Amino acid sequence: MTATKAASVAPVAPVAPVEQKADTTLDIDAAWSDAWRYYVDSVQRSVLFLDVLRERGDIMLAHERAGQPPLLDFDHELVLDARTFDNPANYALLRITRCGPTHASDFERQDLRPILVIDPRAGHGPGIGGFKHDSEVGVALHLGHPTYFASFLPEPCPGQTLTDVIHALRAFVKEIARRHCGLAPVLYGNCQGGWAVALLAADCEGLDGPAVLNGSPLSYWAGAEDVNPMRLAGGLLGGEWLTHFIADLGGGRLDGAWLVQNFEGLNPANTWWQKNYNLYANVDTESERFLEFERWWSSYFFLSREEILTTVENLFIGNRLERGQIQLDPCVMASQPACIVDLKHIRNPLVIFASSGDNITPPHQALAWLPAIYPNTEALKAAGQRIVYLLNPHVGHLGIFVSATVAQHEHRAILENVEGFKDLAPGLYEMKIGEPVEGHPVRGAGKRAGRDTVSARHKVWFEDRGIENLQYNYPRKAFEKVAAVSEWNELVYRTWVSPWITWSANPVSAFMQKWGHPMRLQRYLFSPQITPAMASVTLAAAWARENRQPAAEDNPWRLREKAAGNSIVGSLEQWRVQRDAAEEHMFTMLYGQS
Repeated sequence: MTATKAASVAPVAPVAPVEQKADTTLDIDAAWSDAWRYYVDSVQRSVLFLDVLRERGDIMLAHERAGQPPLLDFDHELVLDARTFDNPANYALLRITRCGPTHASDFERQDLRPILVIDPRAGHGPGIGGFKHDSEVGVALHLGHPTYFASFLPEPCPGQTLTDVIHALRAFVKEIARRHCGLAPVLYGNCQGGWAVALLAADCEGLDGPAVLNGSPLSYWAGAEDVNPMRLAGGLLGGEWLTHFIADLGGGRLDGAWLVQNFEGLNPANTWWQKNYNLYANVDTESERFLEFERWWSSYFFLSREEILTTVENLFIGNRLERGQIQLDPCVMASQPACIVDLKHIRNPLVIFASSGDNITPPHQALAWLPAIYPNTEALKAAGQRIVYLLNPHVGHLGIFVSATVAQHEHRAILENVEGFKDLAPGLYEMKIGEPVEGHPVRGAGKRAGRDTVSARHKVWFEDRGIENLQYNYPRKAFEKVAAVSEWNELVYRTWVSPWITWSANPVSAFMQKWGHPMRLQRYLFSPQITPAMASVTLAAAWARENRQPAAEDNPWRLREKAAGNSIVGSLEQWRVQRDAAEEHMFTMLYGQS
């Protein structure tokens, strides 16, 4: 009995442990293999990531040494230099002459209006409207419009004012019209550049051609709670005195890096983690796109104290453009007295492009001025005005200007129909864009060969809208209190503090402030010209590229890395929400809700 029982059990007992040991060994080997592959991949990506930061620092310093020319991806020629005007300004009028190997004359049609693209003075240098082929400049050029660009220089002219800038832009408009048999250009203004276009269109002289305002804040007080916190900054910081203080420290100039830093602070998850992590995680494919954008993003220009104070006082704090309270001083060559800018003076067709995903200039700020100056739709029609607005549902502020998809969809549709806006009956319209329709001939690159090129044209239609539908409620009285507090604080600072700061500022302190600014510091420190040890990164990166061993996307360690990155983004985003809510609460406590 015992022997029989043992014989029946003996063959079964050793089988399971042997198989389990083999499976365990395979799992351990696979785990070590995944860990090793991830380790090699992460080291190589770290080296390549550092090399991209090294290249970014070199690009920034090289651009600085070159005088920070406009970052246009098109050849151009100088037409006018506003520094030579009687009221000098650091602006220049450029004409686009070439797109890659093709000369502009191969695209241009003399029966089409010229286009003048005006970039914003918001801290960066010029070029956002044309720093790649799929851009506003590229679309205008390929559709056959003679294309011009309003550029500006890194340093303002001494004592330069906003009025000087507006007079310079008006001289550019007149020169373009003179060159094209009196045909007024289409003014294409981006962000603050659109605000400048509105000043041109609403001043005493007015404009003849259509105007397009892209992400332009004409009603800066408007906005939604928990979405547009930047409009509260003036009230929380006590008004314009802080801007005046920083400009005094800079020797009469405001460093644009401060404005860019404010912009980055709106989205800490992207600024502090997501942007850099996306480069690190996809360094094999993202480096060129990252550097292309950073060439513009790392270029910081100065504004004169007078110009930035006028902008802050009239736009950000006082909201005076909407209220018709901005005064432009007369040009030294003009015979008329000082002019009060009133948006009711605008008579040329106006196109307003905004996005619901824009937390810098939401549709509230782009459109709320309409019901503020026109009580109803009939008043708009009685004024003989035609206003068209176009809304994108999701693109962010910068995407309005830099997105290739937006350029080929919205901007192209606007320019394809720009001549038709004047044929609309007076009133308010929303522009709707359908899918491109193939087969519409557009004269282009084949012109010299005696033929037309065929390009898709967007299906566009206009739907009637009412001024009554554009009601954006916001605490207007609270912002009026902000303006009053700002005026008082600025008076105290200008009277008692500014003279001492101005006296103590000098070129050495201004130089140290410029190169000690965090926005520059975090870039040029990675350059071997500043940090010699970074030279070794170049050699290590060359080795990493030649011996690249990327880990698989489903590598468990890569998946853990992505999960950790998402967790960090979520934490920073939650902190931003709480920060913005606290600012909203503080603003309400200080200034009320009315």
